[in-house]
Amino acid sequence: MLVALPAHAQPMAPPVLAAELSARRIEVTTAFTGGEILVFGATERLIGSPEMAGSDQVLVLATGPDRPLVVREKVQSLGIWMNGPSARFNRVPAYWAIAGTGRVAELLSPDERADLRLGLDLLPLVQLGARGAQFRPALVELKQKAGLWVDEAVPVQVSGGRLFHARLPVPSTVVTGEYRVQVLLVRAGRVVARQELRLDVVRSGTAAWIADIARGMPVLYGLACIVLAAFAGWLGSVLFRRG
Repeated sequence: MLVALPAHAQPMAPPVLAAELSARRIEVTTAFTGGEILVFGATERLIGSPEMAGSDQVLVLATGPDRPLVVREKVQSLGIWMNGPSARFNRVPAYWAIAGTGRVAELLSPDERADLRLGLDLLPLVQLGARGAQFRPALVELKQKAGLWVDEAVPVQVSGGRLFHARLPVPSTVVTGEYRVQVLLVRAGRVVARQELRLDVVRSGTAAWIADIARGMPVLYGLACIVLAAFAGWLGSVLFRRG
């Protein structure tokens, strides 16, 4: 026998969030000068500014493969700058970028933001070696200058109240591998829906061929680099001599 439930007892449908990437693959060639990750999607409810009560918000987070990284401090000795103490970070995101319809600190409660580690200040960077407090800020600064860590530099754009898109910049120095793009739907300071997308950054053409030789035949690759450098030096001396 079917029994009708009162309206307040009806199970609530999960929030609707649909997102996609304009391309699931970025090809890095020798002529690659940079690109972008274009994320677009739609929500069921209206997307508004953080000041609009009851409106939904959207965050987009893209992360690249983890890599070990060593940060060295330069010290001056007898007027010469030399390598000093160093700290090693074993799991550093090769790429990290976040964008939102507002600033993360305004959209999420402090506890939610801390639980999801949404912020460069919350990345779990385990430091080995030298224990100085200066190494982590130096790492963040280096990554930001290289364009590999982008912290809310570009906003999520909203069209028609329910459609959104975000363009996250990708520099020419991007690392190849599998990338994760998370689209988060925020309501009342908490993430109520999430969609995860995959993006592959691969080398193609001459760049892929060179990378394969460097990995498979490192000795041959090293000799070829020495020969090319010697040839370039000789050619430059000939040209300058004629000039």
